[in-house]
Amino acid sequence: MKIGYPCINRSLECSSGRTFRLASYSDERLITTVAGNLTCLKRILEWNCENKIRFFRITSDIIPFASHPVCTFPWKIHFHDELEGIGHFIRESGMRISMHPDQFIILNSPDEKVVSRSIDELMYHAELLDGMNLDRTAKIQLHVGGVYGEAEQSIARFIRTYKSLDPSVQNRLVVENDDQRFTAADCLKIHEETGIPILFDVFHHTCKNSGEDTGEMLKMTGKTWSQSDGIPMTDYSSQHPEKRAGSHTEHIDPDDFRNFLRVSSPFDIDIMLEIKDKEKSAIEAVAIAGSDPRFS
Repeated sequence: MKIGYPCINRSLECSSGRTFRLASYSDERLITTVAGNLTCLKRILEWNCENKIRFFRITSDIIPFASHPVCTFPWKIHFHDELEGIGHFIRESGMRISMHPDQFIILNSPDEKVVSRSIDELMYHAELLDGMNLDRTAKIQLHVGGVYGEAEQSIARFIRTYKSLDPSVQNRLVVENDDQRFTAADCLKIHEETGIPILFDVFHHTCKNSGEDTGEMLKMTGKTWSQSDGIPMTDYSSQHPEKRAGSHTEHIDPDDFRNFLRVSSPFDIDIMLEIKDKEKSAIEAVAIAGSDPRFS
C-alpha cells in the first residue's frame, strides 16, 4: 500500500505547474517553463521519497498548452533525457504516479468539438507518462462527465468514445465515481462494456451512492483491476466540518482515516489523499498507516 497526495508540495518553494498566457506563447518561453517544471517535479519526488510518500499525482500543467494547436514544439524530443531521468527515479524508488485532467476534459459531451479537444488532452497525458517510460500502472483518471438530461445515454456516449481511443490512452485510463452525477455502480456498468478499471473515490461514495457500503464497493471495484493495471487506486478524503456537503477537509481526520484503514483492511489499495494541505496530511497518514501490514 502506497499513500500520496496530488500535484503541489507546499513545503518546497517551487512549482511543477508553472504556466503562462496563451497570448504570450513562444517556443523559448515553453522551453524555459517546462525546464523549471521538470526540475521542481524531481525535487518533489525526492522529498516524497525521503518522507515515505510513494504515490504522487503529477499536475497536468507540466507542459503548458501541450494539446493546443499553438504548441508545435517537439517537447518529447527536446526533454527526452529529463523525462527518462524522472521515470528512472520513479521506478528505482518504487513510487507510483497518476494524473487527473481537469473538469473540462469530457468524453461523453454531446459536443464533438469538446470530445475532440478532450481526446487531444488525454493523448498528451499518455505521451508524458510514456516519455517517462512508466508502465501501465501509471494511470490517468477521469470522471464519466455530464448527465445532459439523460444518464443512460451519457454513459453510452462515454463507452463509445472510450472504445475509439488510441490504445496508449486506453491502457492508462481509469474512471472515477463523482459526488453529484455518476456513482461507483454506474462506473461498474461502464466497466462491464469496456473493461476500464474503476478508481473508487471513498468520499464521493459517501456523498452519492446506490446503497452499497464502502467495504462492499472496495471489493467490487477492486475486481476491475487486472494485474497489469497494478494495485487498485483509491481516492480518500472526508467532509469539511464547516462547509457544504461534498467539500474536502483541510487536514486529515485521524480517526476517520484509521476507520478507513480498518474497513479497507481486506483489500490491497494505493491511497491518494485529496485533502487541502497536501503533504502535511500525507505525512500524518503515513505515520498512522505505519502499523498496517499493507503499508510499504
